[in-house]
Order: sequence, then structure tokens, then C-alpha cells
Amino acid sequence: MRILLGTSTPVPSPSETVNPDLVTPGPWGFLVIALLAVVVILLITDMMRRIRRGRVRADIREELDAEEKAEADAERSPEADETDGDASPGVDGSERS
Repeated sequence: MRILLGTSTPVPSPSETVNPDLVTPGPWGFLVIALLAVVVILLITDMMRRIRRGRVRADIREELDAEEKAEADAERSPEADETDGDASPGVDGSERS
């Protein structure tokens, strides 16, 4: 019964009540979207440059820290050699071997 009622109801045909020339974005819409796209591309480029710069700075900082640590270790190792028991002078002032 439901099938019969569904097919017997008339379906309205779509009528064109809106002028399609008035609802298109037109040249102003294109300019706004194009400007927005250019701004987004420039922002992405700037962000990538800043990220790259940060990575380079971090790498340089790591290299400087490694050099400072190596220098500190080099300064400590001669002191350790001088106080080493094998190279220290004996009781009478002569070196032991």
C-alpha cells in the first residue's frame, strides 16, 4: 500500500529561481582566493626557513658542546698523567720506571 501511495504523489520539477550570474564568485572571489593562496605559500616558505635555521643552529650548538667537552677532557688527562703513580718521582727524587 505504501508503494502505491509513494508513486502516486507528484514530484515537483525544480524551478530556477536564482540567477546563476549573481551567485558565482566572479573576479573578486578569484582575487581573494588567489591572494589567500599566495599568503599561505609565503607563510609555509617562511616556516620552513625558520625550521631549517633552527636545525642548523642546534647542530652547531652540539658541535661546540662536543668540542668544549673534548677540550675539558684534554685538560684533565695531562693532570691525571702527572699524578699517575708510575710517572711520579721516587722518594730520593729520581723517577721510577
